[in-house]
Amino acid sequence: MAVTNFIAELRWRGMLHDSTPGVEEHLLKGPASGYIGFDPTADSLHVGNMVQIMTLMHFQRCGHKPVALVGGATGMVGDPSGKKSERNLLDEDALRHNQECVRKQLERFLDFSGAANPARMVNNYDWFKDMGFLRFIRDVGKHITVNYMLAKDSVKTRLESGLSFTEFSYQLVQGYDFHWLNTHEDCTVQMGGSDQWGNITTGTELIRRMGGGEAFAVTTPLITKADGSKFGKSEGGNIWLDSARTSPYKFYQFWLNSSDADVERYVRIFTTWEQERVEALIAEHAKAPHLRVLQKELAADITRRVHGESELNGAIAASNILFGNAAEGLSTLSEQQWMDVFEGVPQADVPRSAIESGTSIIDLLTDHTGFLPSKGEAKRALKEGSISVNKVKAGEDRTVNTGDLQAGKFILLQRGKKNYFLVKVVG
Repeated sequence: MAVTNFIAELRWRGMLHDSTPGVEEHLLKGPASGYIGFDPTADSLHVGNMVQIMTLMHFQRCGHKPVALVGGATGMVGDPSGKKSERNLLDEDALRHNQECVRKQLERFLDFSGAANPARMVNNYDWFKDMGFLRFIRDVGKHITVNYMLAKDSVKTRLESGLSFTEFSYQLVQGYDFHWLNTHEDCTVQMGGSDQWGNITTGTELIRRMGGGEAFAVTTPLITKADGSKFGKSEGGNIWLDSARTSPYKFYQFWLNSSDADVERYVRIFTTWEQERVEALIAEHAKAPHLRVLQKELAADITRRVHGESELNGAIAASNILFGNAAEGLSTLSEQQWMDVFEGVPQADVPRSAIESGTSIIDLLTDHTGFLPSKGEAKRALKEGSISVNKVKAGEDRTVNTGDLQAGKFILLQRGKKNYFLVKVVG
């Protein structure tokens, strides 16, 4: 299979931080095998993993064979890189479960069944489970000096606060992964974030000292937002790829809310679009940034890939409802989407009996919900035309009943454009 220039692809996308000499020439010779390690300490990947997922995706699209290594063994140890303290360690059953969850998510990005260059998933527990400690320090540890290990930034930054021997040995364990894959899978390239440079180059050094195989390192930059904050985080924590952890609506909103300063980088990194299309969209966006063309295209592309077309359409409809004036889409929202979209909006539970017999809009605004403090204020707001029920303007004589229920249990009240109140009918 013909290959295209993977390093050049990373370069124009702003995804190349560092690489060892000769890797570009090596990858242009023909299809090569390369891997990235993923931490299996959660049952879902998150947006912070997306740069590495896209790196493997571009690697495969350029004609190479991507290997996703799930660190079942290294997950039991814990990588000190970029961390201030030692993490909790998981047992084998939990790690195996997480591996299966991660594979299902990677299948949305990588082709595991292609005839020419299918992706593969491996678990380093499979080659470490029968390797005893004495064999490891005899066959592997003797090849790397303590001085070499101490020189790594991931070690130096933790020496003052304390570094366990378990974490200190991590780079040797990861280095042996590369050696094992190089020997058994003809894997010649390891990729990862720039904070992994020390661990990856320990692997290339170990391969050289344990047999002299060909090995290369490629790292991507760590992504931060223009304001200096950490990419992939929201006020609620990580943005996960699992819809049970982060709803498709919130996932879509995360990308839609990208700043203009960030979105031009994101659209290069997190899509598979060709350079010509990316540059055309950036130019279109620059002419009318307020239309947020880039944000909308990026959010749609990633949400579709991770959650599917149906969930994307639901997320778009939900966004239009919250930020637009159209009432038609309300009936299309599921109960979960109502909860996702209006999370954080003031809410009140109202007995179904109060709605079944019909209640005046004034009573609903005041006695039943407390949305407005008094009936006098409710009457004034209704006369002004500033009250809406389910996005439709309401008059003083409006009666609310079960025919107004959305998804069987919700009524959306609104004063003006931005003041929402969610009525949940119970019982």
